Amino acid sequence: MLINHPLLGPRDAQEFVYKGDASLLRRPDSNAEDALERFTDYAYLRDNPAGEHRELWYHEQGDRSWLVVTRNTLTHEVLDVQLASEVGR
Repeated sequence: MLINHPLLGPRDAQEFVYKGDASLLRRPDSNAEDALERFTDYAYLRDNPAGEHRELWYHEQGDRSWLVVTRNTLTHEVLDVQLASEVGR
């Protein structure tokens, strides 16, 4: 599988480490009344959808950037790649 890195171009997926659901970019508010419940869900519960999914990937064997990769989990087709720093804005 190739991941088209926004800065470096197409790279083999073996250079990257999958880090999970991209929803991890949205941390719960630690001041909320139900903060413990929200952080428990944040830390331990994950969706495992079939089809299009946004994922976090870390470029461990390269520039050490974080990417948000949108990919089809059934076909492994990469649909979109963005720097995580750009998505978080």
